[in-house]
Amino acid sequence: MKPFKFLLALLLIGFASTQVSAQRMMTREGYIKFFSSTAVEDIEAASNQASSVLEKNTGKIAFQVLMTSFSFEKALMQEHFNENYVESETYPKATFAGQIEDLSKVDFETEGTYNVTIKGTLTVHGVAQERTVSATIKVEGENVLLETVFKVKPADHDIEIPSVVRDNIARELEVTVKAKYAPLNR
Repeated sequence: MKPFKFLLALLLIGFASTQVSAQRMMTREGYIKFFSSTAVEDIEAASNQASSVLEKNTGKIAFQVLMTSFSFEKALMQEHFNENYVESETYPKATFAGQIEDLSKVDFETEGTYNVTIKGTLTVHGVAQERTVSATIKVEGENVLLETVFKVKPADHDIEIPSVVRDNIARELEVTVKAKYAPLNR
């Protein structure tokens, strides 16, 4: 009888851990783009290498992207971005850790589109700033798509823009984030 109880306990533990992992969604191919528009020029850079985890049961969400993964139209812009502005060797990543504030609006079991508010901490260039952003969550089968657009001021993250190019870079950048999450199976 004892082996049966032991086997039953193992099965229950296995089932419980499967349920927890089914609540966790992940992507390693999140898309992040920032856009600067001035009278002098438009500058755009994007990365398809953001990692993100979304916990459906708690609403916790986290993103991480290597600063060197952003691609620019001009190689020189990319070099200046990494060496002079965000100092990628010293500050290699940008991160966001937060919470879906109105998680009760989202039914992860029903396909549909849900508008939510996400509150958390954005860390860029070693400087953490609290952010509250509007986002759209779209449930498609077992996948979850998240999209948001928000503004970031380089000055808020101690990113200095040299006076020589100050007119070329907007004081406020538009940031677009798109992530397609799939269940994390362990």
